[in-house]
This record gives sequence, structure tokens and C-alpha cells, in this order.
Amino acid sequence: MQLPSFLASLLATGNSLAPTVLRLALGVMILPHGLQKTLGWFGGYGFNGTMGYLTGTVGAPWIFALLAILAESVGGLMLIAGFGTRLAALGLGGVMLVAVAQHRANGFFMNWAGNQKGEGIEFHLLALGIVVALLILGGGKFSVDSALKR
Repeated sequence: MQLPSFLASLLATGNSLAPTVLRLALGVMILPHGLQKTLGWFGGYGFNGTMGYLTGTVGAPWIFALLAILAESVGGLMLIAGFGTRLAALGLGGVMLVAVAQHRANGFFMNWAGNQKGEGIEFHLLALGIVVALLILGGGKFSVDSALKR
């Protein structure tokens, strides 16, 4: 069965291990953040608490708050499976761009010593670099995308 050209382009990937390593690293890193927001695991506030914070305190429209939660939770799972890698990476890229905008006042570095008002942007920039690589390369070897493309 021939896939529509847009879907085929979305799933296109090589057989390299490099994007596999990148998507697994990003997925494993972001999934616990998503589980904080959806299920309240790892000290998170769960779905209702996170939606309330993002829409009330931050002032995000509800649709953007929902998309951010989904990008980190469902997107993290998608990256780990390599299913819809580019779509998941795009969603996380949006989340990381917003995080850079929110954290830029705290400088570049992470707040390892606890002497800043909050975290800097270095982590978010690293995640954005991985996102860009995945948008270019796709899911790589051992991805559902690769299996579907065949």
C-alpha cells in the first residue's frame, strides 16, 4: 500500500542509530515531565493542577496549555517508540521555545548552586538542538516510523 506523499515525508527516516539515540534521550528525559503534568507523578500537580497553573498563573490559552501537556506526555511516548517522531519533536520544540522565552531572564546556566532566581536556558537550548536534528533526520533505526515507511 502506497502512503500519501505528506505522510511518507513525515515518516521518512534513514537507518542510522544517531537519530535513534537522540529521540530516546529526548523522550526519556521529557516523559517524566509529562507524567508530572498528566498524572501528578514525580511530585507534579497532575492534569487539573497543571492546566490551572498554565491558564491562570501563566495566562496561556487553554488550547496551548493542553498542547504543552500533550507534547511532553504523549510526545515523550511517541519519541520513545519512534512513532510520529517529527510531529512529537515539533511539539516539544514549541514547548522549549516558550521555556527559553520564560527563562531567559535567569541567564544561560542551570541553577546548580541555587543562587539564581530560576533555571537558565542551557538545557532548553540543548533540547532544541535535539529537536532540530530529529526534524531533519526522523526517527532512525528501530522506530515505528521506519517500520511503517517500509
